[in-house]
Amino acid sequence: MQDAWRDLADVPSRFGPAVVTIGNFDGVHLGHQQVLRRAAAAAHADGLQSVALTFEPHPLTIVAPDRAPQRLTSLAHKADLILSLGIGAVVCMRFTEAVARLSPREFAERILAGRLSAKRVLVGENFRFGRRQAGDTHTLRSLGSDLGFAVECGGTLAVRGEPVSSTRVRGLLREGLVAQARRLLGRVFCLRGEVVRGKGIGSRQTVPTLNLSPDSDVLPADGVYVTCTRLDDDPQWRKSITNVGTRPTFHGRSRTVETYLLQPLKGDPPNALELGFASRVRDERSFPSAELLKEQIQTDIGAAERFFRRLCAASAAAGGMGGGAAGSDSAPSGSHKGAI
Repeated sequence: MQDAWRDLADVPSRFGPAVVTIGNFDGVHLGHQQVLRRAAAAAHADGLQSVALTFEPHPLTIVAPDRAPQRLTSLAHKADLILSLGIGAVVCMRFTEAVARLSPREFAERILAGRLSAKRVLVGENFRFGRRQAGDTHTLRSLGSDLGFAVECGGTLAVRGEPVSSTRVRGLLREGLVAQARRLLGRVFCLRGEVVRGKGIGSRQTVPTLNLSPDSDVLPADGVYVTCTRLDDDPQWRKSITNVGTRPTFHGRSRTVETYLLQPLKGDPPNALELGFASRVRDERSFPSAELLKEQIQTDIGAAERFFRRLCAASAAAGGMGGGAAGSDSAPSGSHKGAI
């Protein structure tokens, strides 16, 4: 079974018994993946269903709007990533003021033991819940003992001595450090969204690009990146190079995400695309003319081609295990597109 429900009320009345893991799971980084895989494995071993309970909007949007984070992943993208890890179902609980007022016992009794028929609950060690975040993992264990479910807590994961967190990933992306963000995510950072019509400047003066309207609140820092691109529902990943920024050579003001495919696109432009950021090439900057910018773009394309040649060589040396390389159908960001 693999399902994604947009509301707790959509969960079938006979759902469960289940292993439940709870979190915002923004970005679905390596720390999240560790807990999610443990939940999936525990459910499989015990013959239970597995479910990830997440929230929309982020609880801080309701209880402390000034501290609410920008989202790394849309709800649909997050659900796809979670399902790709073997979790059987994703439930998005609408977080409202009424939910924020639930006591820890009310939350555990009505939602975990009641609606989701929890037999085991897996959470991170910093998990807090209930009105004014009054409940912690010790509270949850005590409630679980009363309500018939066991509680397990995952430790904090570190990569190269740095704790893995959504906050850290956001910070790295805002600095343009996409390779470092990839280490914490366990995959390249991806944007999804619709392809929107541009002003045609690239087609006329430099190179033709696809313009993305991203579904994430967080973009990498302005600059040029080696990327891999998937068009519509095509499983094939294509080599590409992408500019994030304001197009200063053409006096742009708003930030855009423009992608050039290294292999010519045949047929009509796609309606949507997914874009994976593999490596940073350079800062965005203004050029005296469109001709000089076009020359620089050709240099950037050369840098991207060299990157992909090195990637292919490394993949071949490792026995073809270079997961997510552009030009293959190995998706770097989950394989259940469109689950929610």
